[in-house]
Order: sequence, then C-alpha cells, then structure tokens
Amino acid sequence: MKRRTLLSMAMVATMALATFTGCGGSREGAASDTATETTETAETTEATAEESFPGFDDGATIGVSLPWLGTQNWKEAEEMFTAQLEEAGYKPIVQAADQKVTQQQQQIESMIENGAKVIVVGPVDGSQLGAVLEQAKEAGVYVIGYDRLLENTSGVDGVVQFGSVKTGELQAQALLQGLEEKKGEPPYNIELFGGGPADPNAPNFFTGAMSVLQPKIDDGTLVVVSGQTDFTQCATVDWDNAKAQSRMDSLLAGNYSDKEIDGVLSPNDGIARAIITSCENAGQDIPVVSGLDAENESVEWVWSGRQYSTVAKPTQDLVAKTIEIIDSLKAGNGMPATDVEVDNGVKNVRVYELPPVVVTKDNAKEVFANDPSRLELLK
Repeated sequence: MKRRTLLSMAMVATMALATFTGCGGSREGAASDTATETTETAETTEATAEESFPGFDDGATIGVSLPWLGTQNWKEAEEMFTAQLEEAGYKPIVQAADQKVTQQQQQIESMIENGAKVIVVGPVDGSQLGAVLEQAKEAGVYVIGYDRLLENTSGVDGVVQFGSVKTGELQAQALLQGLEEKKGEPPYNIELFGGGPADPNAPNFFTGAMSVLQPKIDDGTLVVVSGQTDFTQCATVDWDNAKAQSRMDSLLAGNYSDKEIDGVLSPNDGIARAIITSCENAGQDIPVVSGLDAENESVEWVWSGRQYSTVAKPTQDLVAKTIEIIDSLKAGNGMPATDVEVDNGVKNVRVYELPPVVVTKDNAKEVFANDPSRLELLK
C-alpha cells in the first residue's frame, strides 16, 4: 500500500509539472529536474518507511565493558549483567578496565572480534572511545552507553542512565535540608567536592548541585570558606577516596582552625565517608554530608546519623532497562522510543533516563522496601 501510494503521488506531481511546463513554454528543463527529484524523494521515503532491523538469534554474544569494580555499584553491575544475560539466553562477556582507557579499548576490540551483537559500555573516559566504538558500528554491532554518556562519537545508539543533573540537584537539596535540621540558623560554612573529571556525569552532578546552591551562596546563607567553587577546583581525580580525604585534610587545616564546618557537598558515598573521617580526625563535629550510590556502608552511616544522605540509583533497575533494550534489538524492533536526546558532540544520542531517589534516615525504609539486602542494614 505504501509503495502504490508513494508512486502515485510521484506520478501526479510529474504530470502536474508537465502541464505547468506546457503553459509556460520556458521551464522544460526545470520541470524535468523537479520531476526526477520528486521520484527520487518518493523512493527514499519508501526505503525509509520499509527500514527494518536485522535482529539476531538466541544465544547471541553480548559484551559488557565496565570502567572498574572499585565501588559497590560497578561490582553489582558485573554480577547482575553476568547472571541476567545468561538467564535471558545470551552469552555474556563481562569485563572491567581497571580505570584504564587503553585496556577498555582492547576489551571492546576483543568483543567485536568475538562476534558480539551488542556491546554495553560504561566508559572509563566517555570522550576517549570514539575510534573503537565506530569500529564496532562498522561491524554491525549495537552500542549502548551504560550509566555514562559516550561523547564525541557517532558509534553509539543510546545511553541508559539515571538523570545526572537531577542527581546533583537532589544532593544539594538534601544538603540544605540537613543544614536546616542539624546546624541551626544560617549562615553555614560549607565546602564542595566533585567527582572524577573524566566521567561525563561528574560535571553534570556538580552543575545540578550548583543550580541549587549558588543562589544560597550569593545571598550569604552558605559560605564556602575556602572560596573553591569551580568544578576544576573541586573535582576528585579518578573518584579516588584517598585523594578526597587528602584535600579535605588540607581544607580543614588551612581554613577551619578557628571555625566549624557545617556541611559538605560530596558527589558519592566513598568520598562522603572520606570527608567524614577527615573531619573526625581534625576534631570537628560531623558535618552534614551528601552522597550517591547507596553503598552498604553509607546506608548504615545514614541510618546511624553519621552521613546525612545518599542518592539511590538502583543497579538492578539500570541493568534491567539495558537488557530490555537488548531484547528489543534481538527481536528486530530497533532502539525503543524515548523523549530524551543529548548532543554528544557529534550526534544527538537517545537517552533512557531513570529517576534517582534521595535517601535520608527518615525515608530509608520506604526507599529500600523492595531491597532485602539493604533493608537488613537498617537495624
């Protein structure tokens, strides 16, 4: 039906243009060119309408390349992808790159050579994998970014992640709430920490947080005593907890010998625990500290009151969404529709965003009601 309709439209357009040429007597060449363009457009539209996705067979190889296993969420991802891809009938190759870009490039190349139909990539550095991802696309492999955007490459079909700017907003809102609850009247002395600069989520977390905090800094509610408010000043290379603790030690020694620190914006749970440890070592009362990932140790600290908040980004939800997309590709249905697209520097990339949830002692049991392992920690 589409073929007959499109060709009929092309013929009508051609006849109409021919009639116009007969009346005018001076546009014969133009009419001929336009008719050709119309026919070609019809054929192109027809091809687009009939575009199909090849799909692939049961038992297909699926590659998963993770940046490292140094935090609980990445270790969970390794375990869940291995188990759940096998349960879904796939042959998984799940590897971690130990925070080394070259190692991750080599692992992805190996996955291509081993016939992977889909490669899921949580990048060490989202801007450094363009060549190998484009190699994957040339080999007919679907590429899905996991948790982090794949930047400056056409070799990506979509990204599954929790809203990164929203995550930062939640961290900042929790910090303000905790300061109001725990530290009396403003102004409040605070410091700011960011995540690893190679992770494209890290500046987004910081941007989201500062959209909430900057107005409070401007009106004097918050005082960043060190004056360090740029992401480049606050970033923590490689998300390294030891580096974060060393920076916190220096901030306290240089700025808080005669002041109390009230709160700290922390980009994840490991860094939050390092910050709290530094403050305790310096004889400071524990400040209000944010976090991210709902790691077991930090869930216990939130429950006991040592860490004020974390943000839950359930790994099981992110893995499940990724496998849902892989199933769609296997069935020949292509990438599912989504309302969110992000410019990665080369193309607009489909993003499948899941909602993060802030966790404090007040709502922890509610948030983890369906997570028996974490619920067990709340005793």
